[in-house]
Amino acid sequence: MNILDKIKPSIKEEEKIRNEINLFLKDLNKSIKNARISIGGSFAKGTWLKDNHDIDIFIKFNYNKYKNKDISKILGKSLKGFKFTIQHGSRIYYQIKRNNLTYELVPVLETKKIDKILNVMDISPLHTNYVMRNTTQKLRDEIRIAKAFFKANNLYGAETHKKSFSGYAIEVLVIHYNGFNNLLKATSKWQTLEIIDPKRYYANKDEIVRLLNKSKLTSPLILIDPVQRDRNITAVLSIKNFSEFKKLAKQYLKTKSEKFFIKNEIIINNLKNHLIIEIIPKNMSINVLSGKISKFLEFIKNHLDNEGFIVANYGWKWDTKVYFWYKLKKESLPKLKKHFGPKLDDKINLQKFKDKWKHKRISIESKRVFVHAPRRFTNAIDYLKYLLKEDSFHKTFKKVFIYKI
Repeated sequence: MNILDKIKPSIKEEEKIRNEINLFLKDLNKSIKNARISIGGSFAKGTWLKDNHDIDIFIKFNYNKYKNKDISKILGKSLKGFKFTIQHGSRIYYQIKRNNLTYELVPVLETKKIDKILNVMDISPLHTNYVMRNTTQKLRDEIRIAKAFFKANNLYGAETHKKSFSGYAIEVLVIHYNGFNNLLKATSKWQTLEIIDPKRYYANKDEIVRLLNKSKLTSPLILIDPVQRDRNITAVLSIKNFSEFKKLAKQYLKTKSEKFFIKNEIIINNLKNHLIIEIIPKNMSINVLSGKISKFLEFIKNHLDNEGFIVANYGWKWDTKVYFWYKLKKESLPKLKKHFGPKLDDKINLQKFKDKWKHKRISIESKRVFVHAPRRFTNAIDYLKYLLKEDSFHKTFKKVFIYKI
């Protein structure tokens, strides 16, 4: 298998892109006089993929001079000669499109000291430096292969609505395991809570769990940033995507098939025996909308499970419309359900339960009482229609359609 030839930019493509970037930087330098400019991201690291022409540009402001100033606003004023769009992250940054290239201009305070970092964006140049210092050309190509694998299988991206692996997380993992295949071999043996500390900042895993901020320990994979010891690079990774990566790693190692590098595009009409929620969103920023999509997807999944329909598989797709899909183990339920009360040893609440349900036969299961009570919804589509009446949905979406394929 020669995947690298298919995903690695040719010398001609790289030369062309580099020339375009140099021309852009020449113009940019004429406008920006109060900061240093440098290329960042996967292009600087040498881990970018063929036909992927998003270029990160760091606009580095002197730390002591600008630490108390709005460097996003200062940068914006310097870009008056350019046509740009404003992007919202932990700090406002700017996007400029020119000659089929997309440049993202990221204002940062320049420092090499982690304890001086004031904004998460300021650490990005240090990530770039780490990858460049710790990779050979061979390992950078291994990172390219890994990125192609993650992208093809919809596991690339740490945005709120994706909850997968960032490009930097993939780079650190490939460096740590010294190659793509080694990463997959290790992945197939990962535990439910896997902890990786590439720089060995901590004495052991117990120390990591004890000392790391609890908000950073909610993901199934704890990957300590080799540049910043108190950061979990994969803090947003969902259990669903963690499990999917483990499964794919095992499958790939058995066959080494190229099909794992072919983008698996979801075609909604091919999702047989699935319930589909088709959504037309209101106009709002991509960042705000993406966060709400993730929240609603999980909200619906959890409520379907709790009601008893049990979700076997689910996912989403976003182009001009948003699609949620759910494959259920049960699409219809009995008219009666078990309504559980307190445990037998909870005498006070047990009596309250008996008083409330005195006209029902009270039974016992696993030392808890229950009655068979009427179920409000026996059909999954009816239940979804009820859920989607919530005000939070109407504030986000213009129209919602529910149907089964």
